[in-house]
Amino acid sequence: MSEEQKKITVKLRKGGWEVEITCSVDEVEKTVKAVLSSIPEAAIQTETLHQEKRGAVTCKSIIEGLWREGYFLEERTLSDVDLELSRRGYHYDKTAVSHTLTDLVREGILTRLGNMRNYRYVQKKPP
Repeated sequence: MSEEQKKITVKLRKGGWEVEITCSVDEVEKTVKAVLSSIPEAAIQTETLHQEKRGAVTCKSIIEGLWREGYFLEERTLSDVDLELSRRGYHYDKTAVSHTLTDLVREGILTRLGNMRNYRYVQKKPP
């Protein structure tokens, strides 16, 4: 086998960083360990902490988080909420977002203004 055929490429990705390693098959373990040891501990801890904070990420938990932040102090449309979720990296179907907003209206957390297909949601009670 030629030297080119003995090489392997490995991609490592975690949170905000990504590394691509190309090395011989015999050196993969040593090289991966070397790369992982060179990543600042703070970057790894920050990502782990970020994941722990999220816990079970449901559409409802995220929208309730928006409510706690005061996002609904101003009237928001379904599209506004969907866009904000997307901006934060959460991509739910608009139907799921709509159902969640309706549930929060039923629970008395939000108030719905307007009429069908043109609802606006606003905070009813403080967090």
